[in-house]
Formats: sequence, C-alpha cells, structure tokens
Amino acid sequence: MQQGSTDVDCRLRDRLVFGDEDAFGEVYERYSALVYTVAVRVTRDDRAAEDVTQEVFLSFWQRPFAFDPAKGSLRGWLAMIAHRRAVDLVRREEAHRRSTREPQLSMDALNAGDPVGDQVTDADTTRRLRVALGTLPEPLHSAITLAYLEGRTYREVAAELGLPEGTAKSRLREALRRLTVALSPHAHD
Repeated sequence: MQQGSTDVDCRLRDRLVFGDEDAFGEVYERYSALVYTVAVRVTRDDRAAEDVTQEVFLSFWQRPFAFDPAKGSLRGWLAMIAHRRAVDLVRREEAHRRSTREPQLSMDALNAGDPVGDQVTDADTTRRLRVALGTLPEPLHSAITLAYLEGRTYREVAAELGLPEGTAKSRLREALRRLTVALSPHAHD
C-alpha cells in the first residue's frame, strides 16, 4: 500500500514539475482538508489557517521539486510544511503583538562592560534608572526585575510571583511606563 502511494506521489510531483495544472488540482483536492486541519490546530484561527493553506499550496505549485518522494509520502510532507508554516505565523503574530503592546525600554545601561566612549552618558542613564527602579512600588519592582534583569517571560514572572498572567502583564506595562517617564529628557528638569 505504501509503495502505491509513493508511486502516485511521484507521478503527481513529476506532473507538477512540468506545470500540469490538473495535477495541482488533484493534489489540492486530496490534501487541502488535511493542510487546513493541521493549520487550524496550530493557529486556532480559521482565517490564519486559510492563509497557511494557501501559502503551502502556492509554495508547492512554485517548487514541486522540494518534495522528495524517496523521503516519505506527499501527505506527510504537506502536513509537515503546514505545521511549520502555521508555527511560524503564530510566532510572527505573537512577536508583533508584544512589540506593539508594550512600551520599549532598553535596560542595557545596567549591564557592565559598556564601551569606554559611552561610559559617561551611560553612567548618568544608569544612575537615573537605578533611582527610578528604587521608586517603584514593590509589586512593580519585583515584576520588572524578574522580566528585564533576570530575563524571565511574563508567564514566568506570573508563575514566580503567584499572579494571574494578566496581572503580571499589567504590572510590567505600568513599571515600564513609569521608568520611561522617569528617564525621559524632561523628567529631571
């Protein structure tokens, strides 16, 4: 049974290499539901799964030789590609959400070993940052210390402090907001 499946896969791939649209239609008809199901399980979003499905089949149409029937079935290969694309999409979206929701504040000034030319400027920034950190209420100070000085994620901060994740996020946002205000050029006027 496996050998017959591989022969069909080889023929379909070979037809696609030569631009046979009917072969593409056959592949899509056979495997689009599988690809979509894999994508929706990973993304948990119908529209995102539709996008992943379209990407997978467009990629296969453009590069059918990427599939090697000697390494496995077309079904397994398409499912693997769908899973990878869906994971990539989720990661991109999560990174985008993080970067647009939370204020950005560089904590590099706290690290030792800054270049000599930057030490004077960094010394002032470090001093101001340490003062600002010292003025934060304990709940905010603990959260920001864990996240930015110890490199923990907001989920790890929540777990370590015994907080709901939403509360940990709120504390981190508020701490970052206060530190950003404290470090703004107008803060020491």
